[in-house]
Amino acid sequence: MTRTAIIAGSGRLPATLAAAMDRPMVCALEGYAPQGLVVDQTFRVERLVPFLRSLADADVGQVVFAGAVARPRLDPSLFDPATAQMVPRLLAAMQAGDDATLRAVITIFEEAGFAVVGAQDLAPDLVPMAGVLAGAPSGADRQDTDRAATIVAALGAVDVGQGAVVAQGLCLAVETLPGTDAMLDWVAQTARRPNPDGPRGVFYKAPKPGQDLRIDLPTLGLDTLARVHAAGLAGIAFQAGGVILLDRLAMVAEAERLGLFLWAREP
Repeated sequence: MTRTAIIAGSGRLPATLAAAMDRPMVCALEGYAPQGLVVDQTFRVERLVPFLRSLADADVGQVVFAGAVARPRLDPSLFDPATAQMVPRLLAAMQAGDDATLRAVITIFEEAGFAVVGAQDLAPDLVPMAGVLAGAPSGADRQDTDRAATIVAALGAVDVGQGAVVAQGLCLAVETLPGTDAMLDWVAQTARRPNPDGPRGVFYKAPKPGQDLRIDLPTLGLDTLARVHAAGLAGIAFQAGGVILLDRLAMVAEAERLGLFLWAREP
């Protein structure tokens, strides 16, 4: 029986995913070790082809990507001849944006003979389907969520971000390169609602339109809940089937304690 390899980045997702799997091989990009997980093999992009060969030698048949990475700085002196032939292809994808880069990475693994699967395929409970998990979004919250979903779709179409905050129909913030935490911290420190006594607003998260859901799914955790609460928002809405919840049971309990809603919205 072939093995599954987790191509891991930093954060807690790789360990959460590994706990739902049977003896996965854990491989991490150098400099991006996952939390709470022993790494079997570390690799560099400059040595990608030898790394792919080592996976085949270890009887790996499929891979799943999990965790956060940034674009690595490449050292030309480290390229092996086979990987060097991929450089123009990789650079062209990187210049086209994150989504193009991820698609190129998937294609390279598939061309090497590996099936690429998503976290939701191996651990379906990590990716909730449609429904309200905690609390109860009001009519105003649902209207703000509709507005936020439209904004996130527009951002994603140009490969910018996966989240937005909307209150009383107005966009208070959008997610850009600094990420979700920075956006929510900014809202907590700066954003003002037109009516201080009106609806508090929502944070909405979704994959980019047309995104390959096998890689780079948006992820929400307990830290996100704490920041949403600190920002004075009413809750979190996210695209059903397209967002990973870390510590799902703990998040539901904490959302209830904080008086926040968690809503997996049908796209």
